[in-house]
Amino acid sequence: MGLGHPGGTAVIRVVLADDQALLRAGFRALLDADPDIEVVGEAADGDTATQVVREQAPDVVLMDIRMPGTDGLEATSRICADTGLAGVRVIILTTFELDEYVFEALRVGASGFLVKDTEPAELLSSVKAVARGDGALSPSVTRRLIEHVGRHARPAPDPAAAAGLSALTPREREVVALVGEGLSNDEIAARLFLSPATAKTHVSRAMLKVGSRDRAQLVVLAYEAGLIRPGWLA
Repeated sequence: MGLGHPGGTAVIRVVLADDQALLRAGFRALLDADPDIEVVGEAADGDTATQVVREQAPDVVLMDIRMPGTDGLEATSRICADTGLAGVRVIILTTFELDEYVFEALRVGASGFLVKDTEPAELLSSVKAVARGDGALSPSVTRRLIEHVGRHARPAPDPAAAAGLSALTPREREVVALVGEGLSNDEIAARLFLSPATAKTHVSRAMLKVGSRDRAQLVVLAYEAGLIRPGWLA
């Protein structure tokens, strides 16, 4: 996190990566207007984005998935695979909610995604959520994402992903499956007749045991391990 305000709260440092200068300017104006957020770098392609992120080590990267040359998917993969950037979280920016590359971006480590016409308040809250370690994935979008993209991304469970669930208790596996369906902690609590605090604890413990960076990674794991599959969701 950044150095913070005089009052002690940390400022969230953000890098913007998009090949459209006008769009970057709009995002910068919106983000910099929030006292809790500071834009510390910009990039117009994936190579530059990776370089700027390595130089600045921001908290959050807003990454356009479609850029000339090295695209956002490859840049996200490089950033998330770099152990020196373990604290950096990537939010994918896309024009379409069901972009064919979004699931792959989540698989390689992105913490969520937003469409470019997202409401300003949602953009700001998503940046703050991801900086806290949460994922930027709304339940409804998660369901559509798995339905539409998932059926093309992996037709059968991944044995390695399934093996990664071995440390989970039966209840934790159940909770991970519900996270994969796109349920919030409150919805999981209602489904399993638990308190919201208990549901949150189960999610947190599951993330720790399987090594998920955030909630978005649990969604990917649940799909890849076969806990949920396309066609199962209403």
